[in-house]
Amino acid sequence: MFRILLADDEGIMLESLKTIIESNFRGTVEIQCVKSGRAAIELAETFRPDIVFMDIQMPGINGIHAMQEIRKFHTSVHFIVISAYDKFAYAQEAINLGVLEYLTKPVNRKVVIDVLVRAMQKVEEERRKRSESLKIQEKLETVIPVIESGFIYSLLLQEGRNREIGNYRQLLDVREEYGFMMVVQFGEAITEGVLTNAVGMSVKAQSFYSQFREIIRGFFYCCIGPVMSNKIALFVPWEQESLTYDERIQIIEKSRNMVRRLEKDIDAKFKVGIGGVKPFEELNDSYKEASRALTESKGRVAHVEDLPIGCGYVGDYPADTEKKLFQMILRGDMDGARQQADLFFEWMVQNYPDCQADIQIKVLEFVMRAEREAFLNGGMTYEFRYRKDYLEQVTGYSSYEGLRTWFLKKITEVCRNITSKQEEQTEGIVTRVKQYINSNFQKDISLDGVSEMVNISPYYFSKVFKEEAGENFIEYLTKVRMENAKEYLKNPELSVKEICSMSGYGDPNYFSRIFKKYIGVTPSEYRERLG
Repeated sequence: MFRILLADDEGIMLESLKTIIESNFRGTVEIQCVKSGRAAIELAETFRPDIVFMDIQMPGINGIHAMQEIRKFHTSVHFIVISAYDKFAYAQEAINLGVLEYLTKPVNRKVVIDVLVRAMQKVEEERRKRSESLKIQEKLETVIPVIESGFIYSLLLQEGRNREIGNYRQLLDVREEYGFMMVVQFGEAITEGVLTNAVGMSVKAQSFYSQFREIIRGFFYCCIGPVMSNKIALFVPWEQESLTYDERIQIIEKSRNMVRRLEKDIDAKFKVGIGGVKPFEELNDSYKEASRALTESKGRVAHVEDLPIGCGYVGDYPADTEKKLFQMILRGDMDGARQQADLFFEWMVQNYPDCQADIQIKVLEFVMRAEREAFLNGGMTYEFRYRKDYLEQVTGYSSYEGLRTWFLKKITEVCRNITSKQEEQTEGIVTRVKQYINSNFQKDISLDGVSEMVNISPYYFSKVFKEEAGENFIEYLTKVRMENAKEYLKNPELSVKEICSMSGYGDPNYFSRIFKKYIGVTPSEYRERLG
């Protein structure tokens, strides 16, 4: 079926064209008629004609202008121009609009039929090409996830795969030299920041994977990996070797919106960890950072640069207890880490009672790994001969109980050092911000601006400030401004309007409302009470 629009201000011309077309193409055409350029534009938006017969000279909007407007929203339409005048007067403009043919009034029946057949052949050819293109696209939609999965695996495995990665980049047209990894984790519910029923959700993920991919594509230009347990890794190409503060905040906000959309459309809970920007040969490190951001944050979205402590490491045997142990160590949880260390030690003794040397080596390995985290995070100062007595101490114990005591003591020391560094970092941030507010309260101070100053996201800064200061950022800023306003009000030479500006507010009415809410009376009433 071909949709044909006839546009001419002469009714007799419309009837003539319609009769010629219907008598020769019965059952294969749908025809609509209009008598002005404006009507042609409006009808074309809904009718979406394949072919338009357009009269050049019509009242109001002429044929040329009507074709220009229609071409803006309907690029595949074919125009056939009708004119009572010499076609050369309009030839140049019409050529630019891709006009198929010019007909001079009065129209010849055979010419109309010949031109229409040619136009229909073009429409059919374009439909065939679109159909083939869609078939190719459908095949690609099936193949691309497989290619992207292979690409993600290659990025994570890395070693000896440079040529393979290069091939994948060429296939997927990834031209950027840098990028970062994101890890999207999902579960049935969230309990204290931890997603539950990982095994069940990894099975369920197969049913929503296609929908998941579609949603992710709406937020990030990226390569999407396969379902791995209850996680899916994403690679986001990036042109620069690092993110600016604003770019990092935008990515975090976009990820939060993405989580909201995922949870709206999919019956699951989601968390996102974001790693740092790396060159291709280091993207495995970005993946580890993204995984660490997930592990160490109870929030729904976490960027590695917002974490108070640095690099993390997850053990591989025995998986559950060892993983929990190093999670506790990284959090500085002394009681939790001691408990997991004791459980692991007991597991070794129970399962390998006659393997004393192996147990000693494992204890030494764990302590050195734990201390490595403290060294990397600044919780401990590295010195080359720091561990010179460790081997002698570990092998010197004749009983497992002595070795257990040494093991737990070292784990406790590491946790204490990491906790101290974490507290020092958060205290330093809050102290710095408080000092800034105290000295600059009269300026335009915002949560976003201060967060940028200390180089962490507004979300994480708000959390840290509230935990450390015992009040939120706005409450502290308001308190400082109000206390200074009270001092200014003691000076009778200063007007309330001047004090408003000196206290960091631009609107005297708003200042008065805030003052009354904080102090209990308006600025004028407060001054009167001072006498």
